[in-house]
Amino acid sequence: MAKPQSWAAISIVCTSGGCAAARALKGKRYLSGAAPRVPLSDCTSPGTCSCTYRKFTDRRAGPRREAETSGLRTSSPVKPDRRASRGRRSSDH
Repeated sequence: MAKPQSWAAISIVCTSGGCAAARALKGKRYLSGAAPRVPLSDCTSPGTCSCTYRKFTDRRAGPRREAETSGLRTSSPVKPDRRASRGRRSSDH
């Protein structure tokens, strides 16, 4: 049996005085296993770095479809029943 895929994600959160490397990653989400380690390799003050991780249940942020944004669901157009006409075989006529 296949292992279920985990989409848990994290982002890097820094204080107002955080380094430029951490500020550049603001709002970016990473899959938990692919996130950069803290302190970042480009951190200007790794000894006093106060950056932390923020956890999310999903890597995606915000609504992805128009219906999720507006809250309205569109109904699918009603298609005619194609079985109403006769078939193409000579025995159907």
